[in-house]
Amino acid sequence: MRIRAAIASDIPQMKRLILESPSAAQWNDADYASLFNSSQPALRTALVMEESGAMFGFITARSIGSEWELENIAVATASRNKRIGKQLVGELFKLAQSQGASAIHLEVRESNQAARRLYQSCGFQETGRRRSYYNNPQEDAILYSFSFSSPKK
Repeated sequence: MRIRAAIASDIPQMKRLILESPSAAQWNDADYASLFNSSQPALRTALVMEESGAMFGFITARSIGSEWELENIAVATASRNKRIGKQLVGELFKLAQSQGASAIHLEVRESNQAARRLYQSCGFQETGRRRSYYNNPQEDAILYSFSFSSPKK
């Protein structure tokens, strides 16, 4: 398996993975298309893990100066618990750090324990809460940050 930059033709497989991940952000077509907006390519990042044309997971992020936000991550149901999410986060760390990032932030549903364990295992620290941030169902968001000045676990 390899991790590479996503391209626009990956969108159908990315959408399929999102359907397998109801706790991930459920994007619309415009959200996916914005990943490949050529007017601001350096501000958005999408990486996929694939082998022989089959996608096993993806991660997306955006940068604003030295601050990055992990926007979305999804792993195929049959490929979970195989460290694919951790590898994708690790690759995002490398990319962000190579571009001068000081930190990466994210929010996650409070009930999404698998994602929270992943983020904590990658060195993210819980930094706050947004009450009733999510809908369908209504739920708090837990905020996490990773600082590149702190040692990674």
